[in-house]
Amino acid sequence: MRIFKDPETMQCWALEQRVAGQIIGLVPTMGYLHDGHLSLIKTATRECDIAVVSIFVNPTQFGPNEDFGRYPRDSDGDLTMCEEHGVDVVFMPDADAMYAQDASVYVMENRLARNLCGASRQNHFSGVCTVVAKLFNIVQPHEAFFGQKDYQQAAIIRRMVCDLNFAIDIRVLPIVRGRDGLALSSRNIYLSPDEHQRALALNRSLQQAYELFFAGENRASVLKQSIRELLEAEGLKIDYVEIVNGETLVAVSDVEMGNVILAAVYCGKTRLIDNCIV
Repeated sequence: MRIFKDPETMQCWALEQRVAGQIIGLVPTMGYLHDGHLSLIKTATRECDIAVVSIFVNPTQFGPNEDFGRYPRDSDGDLTMCEEHGVDVVFMPDADAMYAQDASVYVMENRLARNLCGASRQNHFSGVCTVVAKLFNIVQPHEAFFGQKDYQQAAIIRRMVCDLNFAIDIRVLPIVRGRDGLALSSRNIYLSPDEHQRALALNRSLQQAYELFFAGENRASVLKQSIRELLEAEGLKIDYVEIVNGETLVAVSDVEMGNVILAAVYCGKTRLIDNCIV
């Protein structure tokens, strides 16, 4: 397994592989890898000639009061997991290598990023789009693999790839959950045992709304209220509960197949997101 830290070296190597006819798959991560990441890695190693995992805690997607400084990190553990699962290349740049001190160009999406997480996390998706665009230019992948848990992020990346003419196939794979149903996230480590138990209400509330829909209830207001009641009963602070069109992310009033139910909550100080595709 090769490890690159310099963007130019990584890019030159990747371009050589493309010229040689190798299919490159990229799994962008912020590290502290878990089984959700591994599901992406396993698909990339199985379906591509070269699997590249990027590990970079991107400072531009964190707000001033968010957890950039304490975001969980474990470089040694991440490298061990990557090697054990057949990763060919790990790209681990430093922030100074990725962003010049006088950097002044950023990528912004102006429609899909307005609501949901974008409403409460100012400039978050500009940071996401910028770093992903840079990773695409550096790693030169043919395919890139993302998780459904970050549904809005995946939709925005697809839009960026379309609008900016990146010749990359975006693959979005299903949410990976623990045995108790909680969607896997690096931030789950912040949860105390009691908070972890209360956090289980997030997925449970989405599944309840899902079942209500298939029992004949299609009013978004009713489904959202059922979610809110369950979350509030567990003492979770709600950021948003919404049901949207799966492509436009516009809120719907009458739910139909293909819509997405999404919620974001705070469990203690930890922000958690989850979603369910109808």
